[in-house]
Amino acid sequence: MLSMVSQSRPLFHGDRLKPTRYFAGTLTNFPSFPLSGKKNICSLRIKRIRELQNILEIRRNQPLVCGRVSPRLHVPDHIPKPLYVEYTELPKIPSEFEIPDIVKMKAACELAARVLEYAGTLVRPFVTTDEIDKAVHNMIIESGAYPSPLGYGGFPKSVCTSVNECMFHGIPDSRQLQNGDIINIDVAVYLDGYHGDTSKTFLCGDVNESLVQLVKVTEECLERGISVCKDGVSFEKIGKTISEHAEKFGYNIERFIGHGVGTVLHSEPLIYYHQNHDYKLEHMIEGQTFTLEPILTIGTTEFVSWPDKWTILTADGGPAAQFEHTILITKTGAEILTTP
Repeated sequence: MLSMVSQSRPLFHGDRLKPTRYFAGTLTNFPSFPLSGKKNICSLRIKRIRELQNILEIRRNQPLVCGRVSPRLHVPDHIPKPLYVEYTELPKIPSEFEIPDIVKMKAACELAARVLEYAGTLVRPFVTTDEIDKAVHNMIIESGAYPSPLGYGGFPKSVCTSVNECMFHGIPDSRQLQNGDIINIDVAVYLDGYHGDTSKTFLCGDVNESLVQLVKVTEECLERGISVCKDGVSFEKIGKTISEHAEKFGYNIERFIGHGVGTVLHSEPLIYYHQNHDYKLEHMIEGQTFTLEPILTIGTTEFVSWPDKWTILTADGGPAAQFEHTILITKTGAEILTTP
């Protein structure tokens, strides 16, 4: 689950720091983007814009509209709940990072991974995102855990389902998945005092090759970001590695952020996926746990939000993809905790 924060660092799930430049999906905006001396970057971006124009012109599925949102699902009283459930405000991000109990952290992350794997089996045409939410909710409750998104800052559902141009925080509703959709399912669970957080973009039916490529490169960005993590490495290396890989294929990287995770769902360190130097804590430390969750778009990284104040969509209607893992920093590398 992303953590959205303002520059004063209040919290949310998908931290957004306002970038100084935008790639707005039109050729006139190319000069505003630093090209790092690589002439082929501009031509790749032009290719992606043409690709986006083609997707929007021949798209089989209609742009997203808000469906009917069913009532909040019940959680039995015996299930331990995080403290934020008692409040409607978004929690603040703690300024400190924590070194968690690794056994408990691994258990929470392993459960989140199994739930996500199960949710992926439900992705097919005519299934509603609300049905996916109910299935995820029931599996988490039956495992003795709490669905972390439910009640977080008033979020009404147990999972985030972000379809096509929805970048993140999609609220499950009555919309049926269509052949050719892509959908990110973001699962977070609270088990024995710890949160596990993970997401994946799934293909629904016969998907356009341009979208398949976007999803593939997004997953590669996550993998490459994880590969550079280990004790003593600068956090800046994550953003540099991910942004360079996205740029190599002409995609844009959204400037939302990952976050520390443990007994608190969102905490320091905040993880940036673009090249940057904005880190209070300069280097990774053995025992830290945090998420990497890059979002890539074909077109603009400008966004619009629905009246629900959660659903975030690309401003040009172009598709977005995201993948996420929770990782543990070790002396020799990073261990992915969110594996089934």
